[in-house]
Amino acid sequence: MGIIDRLRADPGLWADLSAGGTPLVEPWDDDHVRVTFLWRGDAERTRICWGLWDDLTRIPGTDIWHLTRVMPAATHTVYYLAHGDGDAMPRDPSGAGAAHVDPGNPIHQHFPADPLDPTDHDVWASVLRLPGAPPEPWTGRRPGVTPGTRETHTLHSAVFGGDRHLVLHRPAGAPDTGLPTLVVFDGHNSREVLRIPETLDNLVAAGKIAPCTAIFVHLPEAARDDELGAVPALRDFIASEVMPFARTTWGTPDTGGRNIVAGASRGGLAAAYLALELPEVFGGAICQSGSFWWGPDGEPEWLTGQVAARPRADVRFYLDVGASETTPGPTGATQVEVNRRMRDALRSRGYDVHYAEYAGSHDYVNWRRTFADGLLAVNRSR
Repeated sequence: MGIIDRLRADPGLWADLSAGGTPLVEPWDDDHVRVTFLWRGDAERTRICWGLWDDLTRIPGTDIWHLTRVMPAATHTVYYLAHGDGDAMPRDPSGAGAAHVDPGNPIHQHFPADPLDPTDHDVWASVLRLPGAPPEPWTGRRPGVTPGTRETHTLHSAVFGGDRHLVLHRPAGAPDTGLPTLVVFDGHNSREVLRIPETLDNLVAAGKIAPCTAIFVHLPEAARDDELGAVPALRDFIASEVMPFARTTWGTPDTGGRNIVAGASRGGLAAAYLALELPEVFGGAICQSGSFWWGPDGEPEWLTGQVAARPRADVRFYLDVGASETTPGPTGATQVEVNRRMRDALRSRGYDVHYAEYAGSHDYVNWRRTFADGLLAVNRSR
């Protein structure tokens, strides 16, 4: 008798079945497991959101809600529970409220508010890491690896009409000037959640990549949809303000062969756009779950269409996307579909493209692990 059948027959088994934590994971076949999400409480509707999108079902006559899925054993993702139809996200790890972490799951991911952005706020999610999830060899602090140095700078942007913040990371022992630059969007989460500084330090210390300066770009959360994407203002901000500042301050090379631009989601779209627009500045782009569905004035997948219309440049691309990103987006296409079409467009134009799909969704726990793959794929200094 399955878990849910047992609960239907005897709701009093809840305490025993949930004692080891939820969700419950059972063997299925060599490559998959069966995962049962459970929640207990009074609600009109209960949904699982973010890494998975589906409704839980209530066992009649009880306050027990459930959802069972067969999933790849390599899955690593984040999720939360929500009640009703709102789109709020958990603001704390309490396990209570209209949107909350899974109270039966002790593993949570904190997305801390950016202290440089008063419009940002904390977000929490529960972590689902199934038995076959890949390791993260480059993200943790390694014994013997000295952390790099960090500086925060405020840049007054004439393009955006206000101050924008940059955080610099330089690996320990690297020269003060003349290093190539890695420009990364969503600067706060890229540092604190993706752990890109630790990844850089570890790869440099292991001799996998040459030292580089990283510039973490902080754009206000409230203006993210307008400023981060395939938009001319972002191009001008990077080309005429950020990179000249980097050249003046740290001696960043003018040539694009060694500079890299990186981002996830809308940041992934922005990274591809800037590499195509500014190949003289950037020789590599890391695009994680890029939002390639977007286009100006509602034109879907505009940037993908632009690839064939532009002269081919000497740029390397790394693209990845979650195999579970199959929910139709604003244009009706899924994130997997638009990333595959961008991959195909770039390859048909002769670009060097490394493409990967991971067992997960649109989430930072996978981008954190695969960022090292992106650096290794596009780095020209090995």
